Amino acid sequence: MIDPDGFRPNVGIVIAREDRRVLWAKRVQDNGWQFPQGGMNTDETPLEAMYRELTEETGLRADDVEVLGSTPGWLRYRLPNRYRRRHSKPVCIGQKQVWFLLRLLADESHITLGSDGDEEIEFDDYCWVDYWYPVKMVVPFKRRVYVRALEHLEPLLPQQR
Repeated sequence: MIDPDGFRPNVGIVIAREDRRVLWAKRVQDNGWQFPQGGMNTDETPLEAMYRELTEETGLRADDVEVLGSTPGWLRYRLPNRYRRRHSKPVCIGQKQVWFLLRLLADESHITLGSDGDEEIEFDDYCWVDYWYPVKMVVPFKRRVYVRALEHLEPLLPQQR
């Protein structure tokens, strides 16, 4: 689904542990790392899409996490020209995203990348990183959205014990 302005609705997911470190995932057959994210279906709310993507990409279920908050409205980024699929109609020029901050409640063993069997596996590895690390490491065209999302979500992080 592409909106009239050429943006694909999407959700981004930041999963934090009690120590305030966040899950950083490695894309399959690529050395690219990112937060879990995924497109919304036409009949889904952002929250419903987030739970579906959470399970598809990490194996975590709703009772494995606590939703701490989300960004208000859409955060947008444009795809570089080389990534735009010009043969598709309408042409997708970028993504608009609602970002969610989740606290991991379950044991880390519940994380099973791409385990639901319904979709292709997107990630083949993950690690836990400092909260702001992804801003420096994500592909440049996503950097501004990462900064805005993390700035908004940071006050919602659990306090360190």
